[in-house]
Amino acid sequence: MEYLKAETSTVEGSNGVTYAYRRLGPQGGRPLVLLQHFRGNLDNWDPELVDALAASRDVITFDNVGVAATTGSTPGTFAEMADGAILFTEALGLDRIDLLGFSIGSFVAQEIALARPSLVAKVVLASTAPQGAPGMHGWAPDVMTAVGEPTTGPEGFLRVFFADSPTSRAAGRQAMGRIYGRTEGQDEPTDWRTRNAQYDAVLKWGTPNFGLLQRLAAIEQPVFIANGDSDPMILPWYSYLTASLIPDASVKIYPDSAHGFLYQHAKAFAADVHEFLDA
Repeated sequence: MEYLKAETSTVEGSNGVTYAYRRLGPQGGRPLVLLQHFRGNLDNWDPELVDALAASRDVITFDNVGVAATTGSTPGTFAEMADGAILFTEALGLDRIDLLGFSIGSFVAQEIALARPSLVAKVVLASTAPQGAPGMHGWAPDVMTAVGEPTTGPEGFLRVFFADSPTSRAAGRQAMGRIYGRTEGQDEPTDWRTRNAQYDAVLKWGTPNFGLLQRLAAIEQPVFIANGDSDPMILPWYSYLTASLIPDASVKIYPDSAHGFLYQHAKAFAADVHEFLDA
């Protein structure tokens, strides 16, 4: 898999932050920038998904400010994380991109589209919810036990990212084998400070405020929203709520899958993303 061998590069932002990133696929077209999930780093992307996306387009993964190998302190709001991501794109000299945000990365993607609409052509939101939506003020105790403790393990990852079925769990184990298949040039792990800052941002994002839902009406770009039908972390109905608030949005829910649907259905999801971005 090409992503397993992709070199990690660095670039200096105007904010003094040194960003770690990986880039693969044919350059020359509009780059697709990926925004990672809670506590995730460069190595936590499924190589099968990234390779499928990079088969015909320029794909960039990166650690945002304060995350893993990128310097600085992780901000405590998604708006600040969006600012950091925008400065990363500027450092690479990008003036027009597509975005794919996964989980909290999808919250950052929404903020980028709102703060710098001229930068973003199209947006993919995987496992997403709008700011201020009811029921999003923190995650359920079983989810936090699985992904929010100081030490997390493979069983917790499987429980949250994959559905409680033999098919989904088997797909999850295969995905974990791919994700942890990199043996050289690994990214630094995310630390506890990043975990706390990101979860602070989750709580602020999820504080109920129906007035904030109206913000999404300002997103004029085409948006593709996707989730698994059994996601315990960000429930699938939030996908429909988000789509109802964005003028040009479509939704697809993938069967027998959970938060990590895009890893379980990597090839199918990548095909859907290509179709959406190429339309």
